[in-house]
Amino acid sequence: MFPFHSSVSDNLIITADLFNLSLSTSINPCPTRYSDSAGEANLVINLMFLQCGSYKLDRHTIHPGNRLSSDYAPLSIDIPIIDEVIQSSKLMIHPKSDQESAFVEEVISSFKSLDTSIINDSNELESIINQYGAIIDQAWKKNAKKSRISKHSKQWWMDDCS
Repeated sequence: MFPFHSSVSDNLIITADLFNLSLSTSINPCPTRYSDSAGEANLVINLMFLQCGSYKLDRHTIHPGNRLSSDYAPLSIDIPIIDEVIQSSKLMIHPKSDQESAFVEEVISSFKSLDTSIINDSNELESIINQYGAIIDQAWKKNAKKSRISKHSKQWWMDDCS
């Protein structure tokens, strides 16, 4: 447990729980605070909280050799960085546009042409649902326009904001 007054340690635990954090374990257990007095012992003050249940972010390293003139050794964690594809454009239909009207008309017309009068089992129902999805997807691809994503892409953005 923590070498603090119980209410302090209780508050730390409650705060850590609120943010889904847990006390990290050191990869190389050693002191984190080095005494500058000959009679005092070095201490391990080990209060690094990391994501609960994460197998990648569950341990930290203590660097006693990097403390320089400080009496505390730095702590570090390795954060994995993965390649991520950042989407720079998306398909969209502007509200109240000709494309929106064409999209809605096409979907309604295609929905009306589907025969849903006889659905005898779950396979037929699933087939009809899949056809609805394909109709919407096809109409979307036909009527949507490619738009570049930028900080001005939000619906609240107007030219007056410039």
